[in-house]
Amino acid sequence: MAFKQLTNDRPRILVVGGGYVGFTVASKIQKAVKASGGVVTVVDPNPYMTYLPFLPEVAGGNIEARHAVVPLRQHLPDSEILTARVEKVDHANKKATVRGVDNGDSYELAYDQIVIGAGSVTRAFPIPGLGESAIGMKAIEEAEHVRNWVLQRLEVAALLKDEAERRRALTFVVVGGGFAGVETVAEIEDMARAAVERSDFLRVSDLRFVMVEAMGRIMPEVPESRAESVVAHLRSRGIEVLLNTSLGEVVDNTTLKLVNMADKSSAGEIEADTLIWTAGVQAAPFLKESDLPLDERGRLRVGADLRVTGDEGPLEGAWGAGDSAAVPDLTGAGPGGFCVPNAQHASRQAVRLAKNLLASRNGGQLQDYYHENLGAVAGLGFLKGVANVKGKSFEGPLAWLMHRAYHGYAIPTVERTARVAANWALSAVFGRDTAPIRHLRQPRLSFQKATGGSADTKKARL
Repeated sequence: MAFKQLTNDRPRILVVGGGYVGFTVASKIQKAVKASGGVVTVVDPNPYMTYLPFLPEVAGGNIEARHAVVPLRQHLPDSEILTARVEKVDHANKKATVRGVDNGDSYELAYDQIVIGAGSVTRAFPIPGLGESAIGMKAIEEAEHVRNWVLQRLEVAALLKDEAERRRALTFVVVGGGFAGVETVAEIEDMARAAVERSDFLRVSDLRFVMVEAMGRIMPEVPESRAESVVAHLRSRGIEVLLNTSLGEVVDNTTLKLVNMADKSSAGEIEADTLIWTAGVQAAPFLKESDLPLDERGRLRVGADLRVTGDEGPLEGAWGAGDSAAVPDLTGAGPGGFCVPNAQHASRQAVRLAKNLLASRNGGQLQDYYHENLGAVAGLGFLKGVANVKGKSFEGPLAWLMHRAYHGYAIPTVERTARVAANWALSAVFGRDTAPIRHLRQPRLSFQKATGGSADTKKARL
């Protein structure tokens, strides 16, 4: 049946976003809503949920890209899945405007209740040259491309005659010292080291890895002493960690001009073919096109019970959680009194939201979201990691095992856990797979050459 015929024929709970919040909420409520004659409709531009903590391991070649995502239609069989994006929410009339991907047709979708779980997007700054030269680490496609790009740079560098070009090809810069940045630079350094050790023409000493962080410390989620030990660990591996330093400009896609944060003076330049941006996130932009209450940072205002809440109290039939929502942290530990935007909170908020939503339908009592942060774990390469769990700090192989145990359990569905565990087991036995896939961004190149068609054979930029 065509989409137009399905749009308004049943009471609908519209779930915006298929990430941690959207996937979890839909999985918890879909059977009950279907049994009552309603439908859960999940709208997301991707037909899968991306498990974001695994992106650095995808970039490092430890996990196959498709295993770090959870297909929505396969695991939400009692929900309606729309591969589309929400452009506007008119909650006063309980309608949302959705548009098919690739600028497809738009539709007005009526709903009875709405769950905003759209997550966050990469936050960038107006840095000249950044958009033309860098890549983020917020999507599975980005992580997969980074893996292949880094390995291709090694292959290219091995046969370059010009020494400056060779150094530039072997220099990799990551901007942002949060968990994403630290894990990304550590994983790709570990992968590059393994690849170079298999090469006859490169040495580990040829590689240069740099992490740039504007603040005076990295990883604000862990105690400062542990963050300092991570910096020491990275530097012991030859990774340069530049604190109190920001990216000021990118010239000709390769010259990175750095700035001292203290006095805005020049902090030198780096010539690099690879620039990875992990310096923060922001709420989903479409929220600005809604009539839902937002805070000064563009996040959805919600109460502790996860109902969207304005100046006059909760809005009927509107819920929110995750990175795009300003969820009160009742423990008092969150910055500004709100939960930090991470997977640990998003997945747990989703469970509470689903229970409260079902309770509201059945006349039950709502409960507030309360979760004491268990800590944080990070993988820094094979047998290397750091963890802070309930005030206790760990590092090395034990922390690495804790990281894998937690995330292997946390990724939704047993099927995905099994696939990821199989990836890890194979890597442990045979080592990282360091074979790059050429022309991933130009899949028609070989055919174009064979047929005599025109093809841009210039080096693709990040």
